Amino acid sequence: MAVVALLAWASRQLLGVPVGALRALTAGLLGFAAAYFLGKALRAAQPGHTAAFLTVALGVPLIVAMIYLVAAEALVPSGTVPQPLEIITGTRRAIARSRRYSQISRIAVRHGLGPYMRGRRLRGEGPAGGRAALAASLRQALEEGGVTFTKLGQLMSTRRDLLPEEFTTELAQLQDRAEPAPWDQVEGVLAQSLGAPVDQVFAELQREPAAAASIAQVHRARLRCDDGSDTEVAVKVQRPGIRATVEQDLDILQRLAVTLEDRARWARAVGTAGVARGFAAAMREELDFRVEARNMAAVAATWAGQQRAVGGSVQVVLPAVYEQLCTEHVLVIEWLDGISLRAAGPLIDDRGLDRAKLTRALLRSMVYQITEGGVFHADPHPGNVLLLTDGRLALLDFGSVGRLDAQQRAGLQNLLLAVGRADEIDEWQLERALGQFVARHLIGTSPPTAEMFTDLFRLASRFELTIPPEIATVLRALATLEGTLSLLTPGIDIAAEAREYAADQVAAQLSPTAAPKSAAQELVALVPVLRRLPRRFDRVTSAMEQGRLSLNVRLFADERDRRVVTGLTYQFLLTFLGAASGIAAAVLLGVASGPKITSDVSLAQLIGYNLLIVAAILVLRVLYTIFRKR
Repeated sequence: MAVVALLAWASRQLLGVPVGALRALTAGLLGFAAAYFLGKALRAAQPGHTAAFLTVALGVPLIVAMIYLVAAEALVPSGTVPQPLEIITGTRRAIARSRRYSQISRIAVRHGLGPYMRGRRLRGEGPAGGRAALAASLRQALEEGGVTFTKLGQLMSTRRDLLPEEFTTELAQLQDRAEPAPWDQVEGVLAQSLGAPVDQVFAELQREPAAAASIAQVHRARLRCDDGSDTEVAVKVQRPGIRATVEQDLDILQRLAVTLEDRARWARAVGTAGVARGFAAAMREELDFRVEARNMAAVAATWAGQQRAVGGSVQVVLPAVYEQLCTEHVLVIEWLDGISLRAAGPLIDDRGLDRAKLTRALLRSMVYQITEGGVFHADPHPGNVLLLTDGRLALLDFGSVGRLDAQQRAGLQNLLLAVGRADEIDEWQLERALGQFVARHLIGTSPPTAEMFTDLFRLASRFELTIPPEIATVLRALATLEGTLSLLTPGIDIAAEAREYAADQVAAQLSPTAAPKSAAQELVALVPVLRRLPRRFDRVTSAMEQGRLSLNVRLFADERDRRVVTGLTYQFLLTFLGAASGIAAAVLLGVASGPKITSDVSLAQLIGYNLLIVAAILVLRVLYTIFRKR
């Protein structure tokens, strides 16, 4: 065992890269076997001269061990074979996943989606009728599939850049509703999350939920305050055990998306794997209510500026969040009396509210969040907008938000200002499709519509253009907002309203009252540069006068660049030395004259054998490094 351990250690050291203990032990056993048989062969072939071949007897087992390690790394890279514990847990997950996958497959087949999952389509179906029927089947299957697939359908209903209108219209009908969870389970989640009995935290908590969805349900409550006053709050409680189900479905969904992308052309065009990854990340964030609390705090930090910028007679508010009571499974926010915008139509008409003012307030609030605040609600569908009893609007559910830096916000403001300008199109510089897009949406007497954002997405997808994820989130939010605003004012020109808002903001920044403040801010930023400018200018002019002006470029100033170059040089030297040793070994092995070690082997040949071992070790080290980096 000592020899096996020594061979395992030596082979790992010669490769220069960490090797797993199991592989190293196997390599040591193979090397030991090679040493055993080689020793027997040497004693039989060269009796009495075994000591002369000691270096060969030591080198060959090492080479055998290294060859095994290199071959193993090439065929089965390190980290791809799970550990025994991982195999046990993975087997359990695979069994559970298979059961769930079988259930999902039966649902898909029952609704006629089986051929599409295999990358085929049904014959004899008309384009329009076939799409409508398929969209209805897809909605029913997603609804029956449970929370994860219902949420996926809701996301897909906003992706007009990826799906035809028949699908987005049908999937928009998905309702995220569920039967309330038993009170004893809800109470257990509250007590565990808040670290205290429910009656110690809340003066009153209604057991019947005000709303129940597939992920969480909301209870109306009164918060027990230290000063004796009571504050009415909404308590959002995550359903017990929902995370395990969602994680299992997300795993299945991502595997299914990859399979579809391999088999179906339509899936490759849509990019199902990328959509599934993004959806999984969003769902995991939605399951952690602390993320939503932080998002609400980030939006609230800019809300005072929003009220000044939007103005108007209709206010848009967001509920206060009680961060000290927010946990992974519980969210406590201010209670707001109101009704979802999806069901608010009759109330608006009965009370005689001005739809145009409501529409303008909501739109300007969203545009402010995007272009000024930097943190914006990324999913403003009608269910996330409340019409309050006092006529105000409120935004809910900040589980999904977008973030933009100052440069991106400035670019979007310029984009909104540029929309509608009839600029000349240089068709020699633009793709024909891009020219058609500009001609359709940005030139002519008809105003741009919200369809422009959808067409822009489809154009980028068709030509594989890269849109930054942050800007993609903006466009999706605006496309979702269009559907929400259409409930208030059908045919709303969202592009014109957004452009008008951006123009007002730029005009406000250039107004006589705001100009001095803006100039002062710019001057403060320029002061450090201006202070250094005379000294640097003097140095440059002096160098020019004396003929010493030169341009220096520092190569490999970054440590990462130096590491890359050093590694390449190191591998090149090892390869060169290995090749040189191999050539020298071949030459020496052909020299039979000179001093003899045995009757059959000369000294030159013995040296050649040793050089051949050295060459093999160097080459194997380079190969292992290459396979390991792969």
